[in-house]
Amino acid sequence: MNAATDDRVYFRQLLSGRDFAKQDQIAQQMVNFAYLVGDRHTGECVIVDPAYAVADLIGVAEADGMRVTGALVSHYHPDHVGGSFMGHYVEGVKELLGLPGGGVPVHVNGNEAWGVRRVTGCEENDMVQHESGDVLLVGEVPITFLHTPGHTPGSQCFLVDGRLVSGDTLFLEGCGRTDLPGASVEQMYESLNNVLGRLPDDTVVYPGHLYSPEPSAPIGEIRKTNYVYRFKTLEQFLTMFGQG
Repeated sequence: MNAATDDRVYFRQLLSGRDFAKQDQIAQQMVNFAYLVGDRHTGECVIVDPAYAVADLIGVAEADGMRVTGALVSHYHPDHVGGSFMGHYVEGVKELLGLPGGGVPVHVNGNEAWGVRRVTGCEENDMVQHESGDVLLVGEVPITFLHTPGHTPGSQCFLVDGRLVSGDTLFLEGCGRTDLPGASVEQMYESLNNVLGRLPDDTVVYPGHLYSPEPSAPIGEIRKTNYVYRFKTLEQFLTMFGQG
């Protein structure tokens, strides 16, 4: 578990199968990250991508003296929000909403609301739909929503205090799959280069899965080492992904 050292910003990176859902073999296999982000001064926090063992995540927050006031969804795939997956049922948003005190807003990109409803069974009035550039205040800590389609139509990343929670848009090594329904190689190229590519080099990326030896890295380093940034044109990127 990683905890931010900033006095006000509360930031925890939690690995499924290790830090929570410890006995869940699917959680161990998928190595998802969930995040707790909030304001230490007010005691409020949100869960980014609650899945597998929602009560565990709430328990971590409560042990730190924090109260969960919302959930942020990077995209609608069941390993991030819950639902049927690989022949198994994964806990997620639906279970969060059903817990005592768990009737909190679920923040999604407007292009992703249909997918979250379909896989989790939650209702439209459970969700707050966002556009790119929206800012959510958790206590007094601002979280900026960045729409980064490519992996899914409504994939979004979250920017807070020099940290980027990138979901399945950008990993330290590679990017999210673009061969699934709703994915787009062209949109992924635009998101990587024209949205995330404009962030300051010292922005630290916290991905949606542990697909690399390290759990986070500055985006300036990622641009130098990640193969997805080797392609300087859309045509080159399309060729790499078999669409050139």
